[in-house]
Amino acid sequence: MRFAHLFKTFRLIWLAPLLVSSSWAALITTPYIALHSQPKYAQAKSLPYANPQAPKGGTLILAADGSFDNLNSMNGKGNVTEGGNYIFDSLLSKSLDEPGVYYPLLAEKVSFDPKKTAFIIFHLNPKARFSNGQPVTAQDVKYSFELFQTQSNFGLQMYLADLNRLEVLSPLQVKMHFKSGHNPEMAMIVAQMPIYSKQEWQKRNFKELTLKPMLGSGPYVIEHIDAGRSISYKRNPRYWGKDLMVNRGRYNFDRIKYRYYRSPEIKFEAFKSGQFTLHEEKQVNRWVKDYQFPAVRQGQVQRYRFQHHNPIPTQSLIFNTRRQPFADIRFRQALSFAYDFEWLNKAMFYGEYQRLNSFFSNSELASHGRPSVQELHILKPHLKQLDPVQRQAVLQDWKYPQSDASGFNRNNLLKARQLLLKAGYRYQQGKLVNAAGQPVQIEFLLHQAEQQRDLMPYLRHLKRLGIQASIRMVETAQYYERLRNYQFDMIVDTMPQSLTPGQEQKQFWGSQAATQPGNYNYAGIRNPAIDGVIQQVTQAQNREQLVNSTRALDRLLRAGYYHILTYGTGEYWYAYWNMYQQPQRKPKLSAGIDYWWVDAAKARHVADYFKQH
Repeated sequence: MRFAHLFKTFRLIWLAPLLVSSSWAALITTPYIALHSQPKYAQAKSLPYANPQAPKGGTLILAADGSFDNLNSMNGKGNVTEGGNYIFDSLLSKSLDEPGVYYPLLAEKVSFDPKKTAFIIFHLNPKARFSNGQPVTAQDVKYSFELFQTQSNFGLQMYLADLNRLEVLSPLQVKMHFKSGHNPEMAMIVAQMPIYSKQEWQKRNFKELTLKPMLGSGPYVIEHIDAGRSISYKRNPRYWGKDLMVNRGRYNFDRIKYRYYRSPEIKFEAFKSGQFTLHEEKQVNRWVKDYQFPAVRQGQVQRYRFQHHNPIPTQSLIFNTRRQPFADIRFRQALSFAYDFEWLNKAMFYGEYQRLNSFFSNSELASHGRPSVQELHILKPHLKQLDPVQRQAVLQDWKYPQSDASGFNRNNLLKARQLLLKAGYRYQQGKLVNAAGQPVQIEFLLHQAEQQRDLMPYLRHLKRLGIQASIRMVETAQYYERLRNYQFDMIVDTMPQSLTPGQEQKQFWGSQAATQPGNYNYAGIRNPAIDGVIQQVTQAQNREQLVNSTRALDRLLRAGYYHILTYGTGEYWYAYWNMYQQPQRKPKLSAGIDYWWVDAAKARHVADYFKQH
């Protein structure tokens, strides 16, 4: 979602001082917010990765997995529809070319003290309207955040934990007070949230599952819902914000539709037959081998590799440390030796992936080598709190073990066996048992059949270690219910990361999140050292502090063996029916599909192709 990514501390450019009391002497008013940088496009009429002359029209059809039963993405209930972000505007709009830079959307400017950000004032654009013509007011903003603070899911409430109260200063001015004396990140968080209509939600139950259309101020409105199967949005011709700098050349499709499919295999066959028109491919074997069908050969389907500059999403095998034997770091460390990336990449991934050795791979936030002086300064107060295994790894040039890619992984399995014996495990008739003589058993919880293929080689290595490893396949709804309540031994999951990490790190790794159902600390990490360094991440005063504290956090996470990081790529892979065009200049942080448009002549060629086939 456009407002889903949360960002950190910032440096701002003085534009227009507000005439206020002397206690507010440092208060400034700007039409943008930027993290430790000067915005590149503050004076631009449009963004450089947009084509303001792009024609409007046509349809973009996308695919989604499973099913849906809820339109309200903010209450944490059920399976939420894709595309709901198109209904709503947020207060500011994120740049796709500059980490942590935001430009006006619902708010035309903001006021705050950049050196002591205990509050922020949003000045709403008087032209801002909901899709029914109703003005967007400060009361709507206040009401929305009060809903999020009290009735949303635990994860969102944790994001907003430092938001104290909201004060309506005028019909178009809302002041948000923070609990902390200085929390510039919170200004970033609130700027990205969708704004709901107070008039509408006073008459509705926020917590219930709903497929009743919701009123928003965004560029699209809901056109049609086929419950659980598809949802379509149509561009609002009266969209109030179409002429804003961030929106020129944006939202060019008359319709955006999502179709839902029960399996990736069915989804791919649907794409081949033209049931949807743009596909993000995430399966390397399909990407390499299966795009040889006639439409590709005839140029009707195009493949597109987008090289991005974001941290690679962290795909990993996750240990549930709330359970035995995963609570023992020595056991987790031993099991990390059983994962054979080198053979997998050669035999199954066609060399397309890289091993992830950081939770922030592909970015300056990733730790490498031994800790720098700055990182040691951050880590040193916490070293005594660490388990000896974790403390030793934190201070090393840490990397996952490599294999010879033969498929046997013999040397690493011997090391794993030695670590297990040293940790007090022993072997009985070839089976690994704990100190009480109980066999060691592990169950992976999955809901996607294709995950089994990548996981089976790892399970074979675990069995060679004497561990009874199995897979439990469940339907998607049951999977997420068990995930919410941490009812699993191990899972395979992918965790997104940001170039500007902040409060979300508490949800991923913080002790408080470990015990809250529905949060994202799946590993159950409860480590005061990690909590302390996360605090330094969220309170960083400049980019250098943010980078160093994030690298220190990265070292602690790696050395704790909470996850086995697996693989990823610094590319996004897309395939699309050849009816779309993109601006010549591409953004750095996103493929920028909201800025694509339909080429009418190409669309006719695609239509003719379908008539002939």
